[in-house]
Amino acid sequence: MAGKFVLSKGATDKYHFVLKAGNSETILSSQHYAAKTSAEEGIASVKVNAPHDERYERKNATDGSPMFNLKAANGQVIGTSETYSSAAARDNGIASVKTNAPGAAVEDKTGA
Repeated sequence: MAGKFVLSKGATDKYHFVLKAGNSETILSSQHYAAKTSAEEGIASVKVNAPHDERYERKNATDGSPMFNLKAANGQVIGTSETYSSAAARDNGIASVKTNAPGAAVEDKTGA
């Protein structure tokens, strides 16, 4: 099963998307956007930037757990991972984003 983006609207009327792998696990989450078109542009940016290894910022969360950010060419964070148990698991997460994001369909759950 292929990965997909799930676009939703939260209780605060802000838009947000996640990238899910083929196994339905969330592998990347966006910030919250005021406008749906901005969230859709964020998805497009993830699709373009995901294949480029240099766009991944490998780092540790405040508790020391490995995680990553995906950044656009301008350095802006366009997606953030969950935390992982090891650097190797984080690298597997990055590989999953590289594989799933470019051709992922968008499931629009905003009702708009």
